[in-house]
Amino acid sequence: MERESLEYDVVIVGAGPAGLSAACRLKQGAIRQGVELSVCVVEKAAEIGAHSLSGALLQPTALNELFPDWQERGAPLHIPVAQDEVHYLLSDRRGVRLPSVLASRVIHNEGNYVISLSVFCRWLAQQAEQLGVEVYAGFTAAELLFNDTGAVRGVRTGDMGLDRDGNPKAGFQAGIDLLAKYTLFAEGCRGHLGKQLMQRFNLCEDAGTQHYAIGIKEVWQIDPALHQPGKVMHCFGWPLSRHGAGGGAFLYHYENNQVALGLITDLNYSNPWLSPFDELQQWKLHPTIKPLLEGAQRIAYGARAINKGGLQAVPKLSFPGGLLIGCDAGFMNYPKIKGNHTAMKSGMLAADVVLAALAEGKHGADLVEYQAAFKSSWLYRELYQARNVAPAMHRFGMLMGAAFSFVEYGLLRGKSLFTLKDEQPDHECLQRLNQAKRIHYPKPDGVITFDKLSSVYLSNTHHSEEQPCHLKLSDAQLPLEHNLPLYGEPAQRYCPAGVYEVMEENGRQVFRINAQNCVHCKTCDIKDPMQNITWVPPEAGGGPNYSAM
Repeated sequence: MERESLEYDVVIVGAGPAGLSAACRLKQGAIRQGVELSVCVVEKAAEIGAHSLSGALLQPTALNELFPDWQERGAPLHIPVAQDEVHYLLSDRRGVRLPSVLASRVIHNEGNYVISLSVFCRWLAQQAEQLGVEVYAGFTAAELLFNDTGAVRGVRTGDMGLDRDGNPKAGFQAGIDLLAKYTLFAEGCRGHLGKQLMQRFNLCEDAGTQHYAIGIKEVWQIDPALHQPGKVMHCFGWPLSRHGAGGGAFLYHYENNQVALGLITDLNYSNPWLSPFDELQQWKLHPTIKPLLEGAQRIAYGARAINKGGLQAVPKLSFPGGLLIGCDAGFMNYPKIKGNHTAMKSGMLAADVVLAALAEGKHGADLVEYQAAFKSSWLYRELYQARNVAPAMHRFGMLMGAAFSFVEYGLLRGKSLFTLKDEQPDHECLQRLNQAKRIHYPKPDGVITFDKLSSVYLSNTHHSEEQPCHLKLSDAQLPLEHNLPLYGEPAQRYCPAGVYEVMEENGRQVFRINAQNCVHCKTCDIKDPMQNITWVPPEAGGGPNYSAM
């Protein structure tokens, strides 16, 4: 099949904070040098920001470097953090608020802002376009392209108009080859092309095991009398602690009498009956949270996976023809529960290295200078200080791990002489059914607690049903023959969107994939015990449509 191709100096896959910051930095550098530089950003969502989800608290460190005049440019940072609380929930009725002096040593939010990441990304895209970047939403980077020497040459966008069997329908449009001297991959957590690159170029050979969490978020419109703009609350302990699971919850007051709340569940949990979605619903019933939501209206819902392996799990960042940036590489600061400023900085570092290489006439090289730039930056120092927190939580549990982390990170700032590791992948952590205590979740009340399908409705998720399923099973028999008897097929519970079901049809059990419900969190790709599910992008423009997440 003949395909159209377009040539650029740099192609960037993903219009999140990392990709857009890299694009802006590239054009800023080109303008300073007085050279022409063509930069293209491709984004699988129907519009910029539609797949962007985070808590979110933005530490403006990288933004101050990228756009020192961001206030004059109208950046959507309107609500500075005014109050910072950390609560340890002992049970479904009891909890204690930690002294501010202790909490501030670990989760320090003075000078940060409560934002909507989707709104912020749209603003970043506007800045990029004003600088001359070509930003294309609704184009999926579906396939890697290589030159004759094996270097990355660019990406191929996904074909549009295929039926369920992959055959062209009326109106079929073939994907386009986007060719570049360098390609930057900013797909977010568990990027499907990033996975391929790590395997092809053995980028994880010297890295530790990456770990993940799933973050599930809701936005509520609350009583103005209860709204406190800039108030930030973090919780840990119950309900996850009753199952020996790690993670924590957040509740942020931001604009328009709205609060963002959510639960982050570490995906190394062991009980196959655990449902992160239902744990969030239970958390909302705690007396610390519930009074705020009574009489309020839930207006948005979404979920995404989060890298939490830390510095130990960061792979080699460069390979011939390209670089990994943002959550494709895993730059999240776990104790801060922040990854947007670190993603932005990684994109800016990559842009500087690419600019220097292009100025020297180097095309398609392995820019190992990026690794060196990372190690000499504040980004590395920040991740180094935080390196032991996540493995301590895994090794010692949430309560003892938090105590360790307060000393190691809060007081010593990572100056200890050792580095903890946790080499067991999240998908290997599940107990078998006969070892696990069954968890029974109450029926949702439709007022404070809800079911998955009504939640997915609020995410504005849409996929054309007449397209190939984007959730690929390596072995179609494993869910029923292996996962069901051993683990109760946990995909039914770890998925926050009701994508996976075990049903009975015509007297026999079937494993159903409701791909049209998928919110692109990629938890299935991470947690499936047999690593039998591979998430690949659906037809461009599909998925959630977050307007203010």
